Amino acid sequence: MPEPDETAPDDLIAVGRVVDAYGTRGWVKVESYNAPQESVLHACRRWWLPDGRSVAIQSARQHGAVLACKPTDCSDRDQALALKGLEIRASRADFPSAGADEVYWVDLIGCRVLNREGVDLGQVEAVVDHGAHPILVLAAEGGEQRMIPFVDLYVDEVDLAGRRIVVDWQPDY
Repeated sequence: MPEPDETAPDDLIAVGRVVDAYGTRGWVKVESYNAPQESVLHACRRWWLPDGRSVAIQSARQHGAVLACKPTDCSDRDQALALKGLEIRASRADFPSAGADEVYWVDLIGCRVLNREGVDLGQVEAVVDHGAHPILVLAAEGGEQRMIPFVDLYVDEVDLAGRRIVVDWQPDY
């Protein structure tokens, strides 16, 4: 079960939630916060719980709309049920590398957004999915909030190292 003596890393990101036990041998069903087939939980072998405890993971596989995961020290259904409802966090350092022309949305948080003319439109405070495409939610000057579709039509450049995004967008849109 969870290990109490490890220090949680500073780069933890919420990636899913245990929704139920799976079977009788200590497996759990996990709702991934992204598509289950693309979940970082396939690669992360250590989870962190909200109270700072960690859980070693032996296996993770897609099972329909959820993931079936086997915590190493979880051997029966009762132990699995003890994890039900807990949010799972993973170290950003454990995420697989993003592919070419791919980014993890979490890496966009905090980036400055400038338009082609160099006008500062704000800082990314969230990336949300409204079905058709993701949207950058910016905190702009004076507490104003601005939303920009995160699609190739409007996004010219994403420079994660420089913490900036260049867009074809005007301040009065």
